Amino acid sequence: MKLRTRMTIAFCIIIFLPIFMVVTGYFIFTHMMPYLNVSIDMGFYRKLAEMPGIEDAAKTVLVMFIFILIFTAGILIAWTYGGIVARLKKLNKAVENIRDGNLDFKIDTSGEDEISELSQTFEEMRRRLKENAEEKIDAENEQRMLISNIAHDLKTPITAIKGYSEGILDGVADTPEKRDKYIKTIYNKANEMNTLINELTLYTNIDTNRIPYNFNKLNVRDYFDDCIEELELDMENQNIQLTYFNSVEEDVLMIADPEQLGRVIHNIIGNSVKYMKSKEPSFISVRVRDVGDFVQIEIEDNGRGIAAKDLPHIFDRFYRADASRNSATGGSGIGLSIVKKIIEDHGGKIWATSKEDMGTVMYLVLRKYQEVKDE
Repeated sequence: MKLRTRMTIAFCIIIFLPIFMVVTGYFIFTHMMPYLNVSIDMGFYRKLAEMPGIEDAAKTVLVMFIFILIFTAGILIAWTYGGIVARLKKLNKAVENIRDGNLDFKIDTSGEDEISELSQTFEEMRRRLKENAEEKIDAENEQRMLISNIAHDLKTPITAIKGYSEGILDGVADTPEKRDKYIKTIYNKANEMNTLINELTLYTNIDTNRIPYNFNKLNVRDYFDDCIEELELDMENQNIQLTYFNSVEEDVLMIADPEQLGRVIHNIIGNSVKYMKSKEPSFISVRVRDVGDFVQIEIEDNGRGIAAKDLPHIFDRFYRADASRNSATGGSGIGLSIVKKIIEDHGGKIWATSKEDMGTVMYLVLRKYQEVKDE
């Protein structure tokens, strides 16, 4: 039953029940009491009835009573109906908007009654639904962009692998030197593909907060010495001068995942190599410093640098300062966002400074491991 029907019935009961009782009582006492066999002294009522003008006065009182009942009931019904129905209609309109997928509105939650509490609940639901919808749209856009980036950047190494393989099969590489060159190129392109696939896998783990960390105590000097030793041959093959400086004491330790931290170092240096200026002597400098309770790693290059407008966004997912998307600067666009996530999960910080055409310096700060002594 609708509220309007219920209010109409309530109005009728409020008005007509008292009227019916008054009219019935009046009829009984004025017409039927003389014929009823009841032991009631009727003298008073006879004298009252014989008074001049009493009947007209009684009718006037009855009419006024009925009018007051109707007026009071009407005011109460209108006040109650108007205060409830108008707000319920607004809530109904809000529910229709939510049903139709429109979440760009706000529900009035003013007041302290039950409908205001219901409105507050609806507004909170609307706000959360909108946040979830926006997050879902962002996630879908990121996934589409990731797939597009990965698909585009896989084309280059796949095309190269196919071309050099056909060259070997067709006998184009007719000397041992050519064959070695072709095989080495195929191997390098396969490594590029493997890096892209690893980034995709790690991105999925980051998105679900399931990066497989294996934290251990690491000797800072030994760990970075080994990292640089792995990189030296690769940098030499690419004609890049790599310098390394480590001023940390030999007994300094840190808590870190060696594999994931190694991924950070290789990723940053890989970016440096990717954005080197082709016609100038290239260098990369890695410095490890002791800064009190922390270890600071600085990775500097003399590459193209980063524009001031792009610098604040380089750790954002899928942000690419280079829009040309040529083969030299390809990539999924998630490398530095992965780096930031890993460093922050280690309790550290990362930032960068850069000048266009002069180079970039990446700064990583990690906390030292310190034994807690029992007092």
